Amino acid sequence: MKLDTILDVYQRGDFMSLSLKERRAVVREVSKRYKKTKKKEKGKILDEFVKLIGYNRCYAAYLLRMYEKKVDIYGKDGKRNVFIADNGYVGRRDKRNKELRLRKRKRNRIYGEDVLNVLVYLWQLSDFICGKRLVPYIREVLPHLKKQSIGNLYIDKDIEEKLLRISPATVDRLLRKEKEKYRLIKRRGLSHTKPGTLLKHSIPIRTFADWNEKELGFVEVDLVGHDGGILRGDFIYSLDVTDVYSGWTETEAVKNKAQRWVFSALKDIRKRFPFDIKGIDSDNGSEFINAHLLNYCERKHITFTRSRPYRKNDNCFIEQKNYSVVRRAVGYLRYDTDKELRVINELYGVLRLYTNFFLPSMKLIEKTRIGSKVIKKRYDTPKTPYRRIMDEDDGKVPKEVKERLRKQYEKLNPIELKRKIDKLQEKLYQLYKKKQKERKQNDKPKSLSSNIPNNISMKQTDFVYNLNEATK
Repeated sequence: MKLDTILDVYQRGDFMSLSLKERRAVVREVSKRYKKTKKKEKGKILDEFVKLIGYNRCYAAYLLRMYEKKVDIYGKDGKRNVFIADNGYVGRRDKRNKELRLRKRKRNRIYGEDVLNVLVYLWQLSDFICGKRLVPYIREVLPHLKKQSIGNLYIDKDIEEKLLRISPATVDRLLRKEKEKYRLIKRRGLSHTKPGTLLKHSIPIRTFADWNEKELGFVEVDLVGHDGGILRGDFIYSLDVTDVYSGWTETEAVKNKAQRWVFSALKDIRKRFPFDIKGIDSDNGSEFINAHLLNYCERKHITFTRSRPYRKNDNCFIEQKNYSVVRRAVGYLRYDTDKELRVINELYGVLRLYTNFFLPSMKLIEKTRIGSKVIKKRYDTPKTPYRRIMDEDDGKVPKEVKERLRKQYEKLNPIELKRKIDKLQEKLYQLYKKKQKERKQNDKPKSLSSNIPNNISMKQTDFVYNLNEATK
């Protein structure tokens, strides 16, 4: 925004939201006039300035009065610190014709290159999660590795202490340049949901606002298609199931979205869950809205609900896991062979341990709105699904379940799990490349001359005759 436009708004006495650069420009222009006027005029200028920018009146007066001035501040240790109110001294000279330079505050760097190198390694090991989730991950993984004496990662005691007390904001600041290297354009998968039969009227609707479960066992389910942008033919789907309260997620790949494969995979996933499933919520696809699943839920005393049509936010918990678990692990390529199906399921077998035991997740607690705009979101402390289950009372989760999970957790090595995941992802990608290469060779068109025998003579009149007949 141009400075003239901002000053016009300032003279009219209106309020507007300005960037830091624009506010500095206004301070620079207004301070010149503020210093030259008398006390009564200064009050009017200050009123207009506060209304435009929204600063506290006392702070605004101090800012206009001290602009381009040196301020001497003496600390508790008696040392004299010199600050300059703004960068107005840059490029200017004093009476002695000496260049005035901005004095920067000198501060020792706490987190050096040694800490940054270990932080980048742990960030890559955690599958590039954000700072708010990375800090609990570091505090979870480092003591685990040290206690079990596993992995080839050696960390100095001083570096370990710094990593255990580092804040999420500092993590994001230190990793800013690294994140730019790995930044990718986010793709979106296609929707494969086809409406179910009239049976859906027998299944009650449950919206996102109805999810207020304070206990384990109520899950959302969904299918993720690996079509690669080509919808023709059969291709592999991933059945994704997540618990709403704890975030525990299980996945299994099926050869297509037929009811028999989806129903069989759902029963296998139910056996792998560390606790009983009490409720299932799905979309309106025919792979879920069918008599097989409805009768099964009635026999097992499982609550079966569905979302509203074309309202993806009703399945917000599983939609988030579709990307953070499935898409980040498998990607957006097309998979449609039996070999790829076996590798994907082998990958999911390792991924479930790494995701549920070591990757923390945050849950939205409160959302503040003004009109239609969300101005504030408040999340709980990031925890892994394993920690959320272990923090439950013994009355909700049996001691036998907690003991079984604890023994399994102590045997796991997050570094080794991540290496297995990387190897399986590379194996899956090589299968895809080999498949595409073979299909290109098989689909290569043959030349027309190779199909015509040499002993047949073609006349121009015959060609013209046949062309006319084809046109008719």
